[in-house]
Amino acid sequence: MKKIIALLTVATLSTAAFAQSTWKVDKNHSRLTFTITHLAVSDVDGTFKDFDVIITAARPDFSDAKFDLTVKTASVNTDNDNRDTHLKSPDFFDVANHPALTFTSTGITPTSANHYKLTGNMTLNGVTKPVTMDLWYRGTIVNQGRDDAGFQVTGSFKRSDFGFGSKFGSPTLSDEVTIKANGEFAKVK
Repeated sequence: MKKIIALLTVATLSTAAFAQSTWKVDKNHSRLTFTITHLAVSDVDGTFKDFDVIITAARPDFSDAKFDLTVKTASVNTDNDNRDTHLKSPDFFDVANHPALTFTSTGITPTSANHYKLTGNMTLNGVTKPVTMDLWYRGTIVNQGRDDAGFQVTGSFKRSDFGFGSKFGSPTLSDEVTIKANGEFAKVK
């Protein structure tokens, strides 16, 4: 009986020791992009140059992962200085009053092998709403002695839900904004 209790204690402590891992985005190998349709005939793409993402998970397949994203809205880049200046204004991101866009996941549901629905709360311009994205876990490798994991997130949201660019109706700008993020993450503990 003492051996069984000792084995259970060791197994419990081992599980607890490895239960939670933290992963930080490798910004050199990650990209956060968005697309919106202009005048119903042309897509305009943009990126955010400054963002942080932390993932915490206990399972090696990330089926219990929690994602926390913070984006500095002043880092918006559409390769057009005039448009970027306008996007930073109160008409859109209002970076002086809302310097960050955030997403905190609230749930993850498997849809197929390594594919999930990721739900969470997004805050944009001081408005918080639930959004659901598609998450693809691309795998984990050992890279230069550390564990690296890859993910792709895709989805969309309605800008009208956040009062974003409300002076500009459709078809000037589509209500739907699509998101695509590709990220590498390094395990930090």
